Amino acid sequence: MSKGFYTLLIAQFLSAVADNALLFAAIALLHQLNAPSWHEPLLREVFIISYIALAPFVGPFADALPKGKVMFLSNGIKFFGCVLALLGVPPLYAYAIVGIGAAAYSPAKYGILTEMLPSNQLIMANGWMEGTTVIAIILGPLFGSTISANDPYFGIAVITAIYMTAAFFNYRIPKMPIDHCVEQRSLSFIMKDFWHAFTTLWKDTQGQVSLAVTTLFWGAGATLQFVVLKWAHMYLGFDQTDATKLIAILAVGIAVGSVIASVYVKLEKAANVLPAGIYMGGLVVCMVFVHNPIVAAVLLFSIGVLAGYFLVPLNSLLQHRGHTLLGAGHSIAVQNFNENIGILLMLGAYTWMVGQNIAINYIIIIFGGFIMITMALISHLYRKHIQQKSPA
Repeated sequence: MSKGFYTLLIAQFLSAVADNALLFAAIALLHQLNAPSWHEPLLREVFIISYIALAPFVGPFADALPKGKVMFLSNGIKFFGCVLALLGVPPLYAYAIVGIGAAAYSPAKYGILTEMLPSNQLIMANGWMEGTTVIAIILGPLFGSTISANDPYFGIAVITAIYMTAAFFNYRIPKMPIDHCVEQRSLSFIMKDFWHAFTTLWKDTQGQVSLAVTTLFWGAGATLQFVVLKWAHMYLGFDQTDATKLIAILAVGIAVGSVIASVYVKLEKAANVLPAGIYMGGLVVCMVFVHNPIVAAVLLFSIGVLAGYFLVPLNSLLQHRGHTLLGAGHSIAVQNFNENIGILLMLGAYTWMVGQNIAINYIIIIFGGFIMITMALISHLYRKHIQQKSPA
């Protein structure tokens, strides 16, 4: 790996820690301001909506400039959002600004990998990226909650400094050649360009399978966090702190699975990991039979390993196909658009089921069964495509 890759890795880790810590600092600030309880989940919604609404624009933006500069500017937007919170702007508005920065940051942080590294190093690079991101997901909430426990404004100030440090490393990322610069800057052209990128990836066999799986993964991952918290409270007798530790164990499993995939799975064989998604859905269903905390920890770790194992190769495949067909920034923007719609839909379905007072065990069976059936269908359709294209 080049020196520039490790600079990118440090910048990504710091930015991801700050992103995850800021959510909990913002929640603490809402408590201090005596905001309505429904503002807490709304924080996540206003953050995610930026990814969906800005998807047509952040891809061309990421491809029009050196991606290190895009990441630097995006962290500047996050910094600005934190400053607004420190100046007294309501947390929902300030966090929405941070979401804009995060939406612009994402296509650049993954898209630069295809420009910086040869294709045979993409899976290993993604393994490092996903592994450090998962560590940030584990450390960020703990860090954010701790530094904001007594004074949320102090916590946000510390996080603001972390964004500044991340921007410093962004600035030191080597400049890569501009990739697939947008031809025109009119709104109509940008929308048509995004639609072209969207349809191109969904029509490509490898792009289609990787988009479908990553969309399912992130929708399932976001929902699984809430499922585990409720299940751990009702069937294991865990309080919120102990239940959060199970989420951390799940995240550690994802990191381990990511590393395994980065070592053993080649890019040209990425689709061979699809059965791991079916097994993951089966293990989710097995949660209904578990009442022992140690068994629960082992089960969630195993679910995480399978999730990381199939996510990293398919993420790499999507980046490779997107870079080849469209430009890395365009393809990652399409990916973010699909993934965040997946999150909104699956979280919406979970919220509706909870509102209907459906027992958590039934929700787990529905959820795990949906993953199994969807992954089996994706695997079947992909094999069918390959067989049709193979010479008789």
